[in-house]
Amino acid sequence: MASQLDFSGQSVLVTGATKGVGRAIALMLAKRGAAVVAMGRAQDDLASLASETGCQTIVADMVDAELTRVAAKEALPVDLLVNCAGTTTLEAFLDVTAEAFDQLIAVNTRAPMIVSQEYARDRIARGVGGAIVNVSSLSAFTGFADHAAYCASKGALDAMSRVMANELGRAGIRVNCVNPAVTLTDMARKAWSDPQKAEPMLSRMPLGRFIEPEEVAEVVLFLLSDAASMVNGISVPIDAGFGAA
Repeated sequence: MASQLDFSGQSVLVTGATKGVGRAIALMLAKRGAAVVAMGRAQDDLASLASETGCQTIVADMVDAELTRVAAKEALPVDLLVNCAGTTTLEAFLDVTAEAFDQLIAVNTRAPMIVSQEYARDRIARGVGGAIVNVSSLSAFTGFADHAAYCASKGALDAMSRVMANELGRAGIRVNCVNPAVTLTDMARKAWSDPQKAEPMLSRMPLGRFIEPEEVAEVVLFLLSDAASMVNGISVPIDAGFGAA
């Protein structure tokens, strides 16, 4: 499998590449030979990633639709695309504001749509196929308390990805989602360090631990690669068996 997951000679755009899962994906792709184009909001984090990998960087705030489209066009051409930029706000359903809901939809659903549109238009114009992986969440399947807007945005991302797989697959562009459970980014380690909070979640996970960012990255790279050449339109839970318990 290692030889199949060599990305030498391929370019990959990774949004949300500054922190957490996105950064892990960008680092792993670079180590496997890819020319990475990293997109994110934090210029300092992009600079440190560039110094570590030699990647191209693009600063973009994906709340803004027009700036997102401009940034996407600047990144092209690339061979492959990972949409990993995301945000969340924790509010009980009765407290969700229209502003918070709109922001989550803008970043978690609309931005992947815009970037994927520009990527796909370029690939189709060139007469070549490609692959898109959208980093979604277990929240697309599960109604976690205080995650109403987040669950809505990720459920919409999965639904949109199935349409993308149907339409873009006819042009040779595969589209899939990965759906991690709690993933131990720096922020998540702090959020889930309380055993009383973590235990109910861990008790539903037969493998008994949360996910590391690199474990998500490995699945993303598989779906991007030719090893997954007939995998199209699926959402892959990375959940330590949460859905089976």
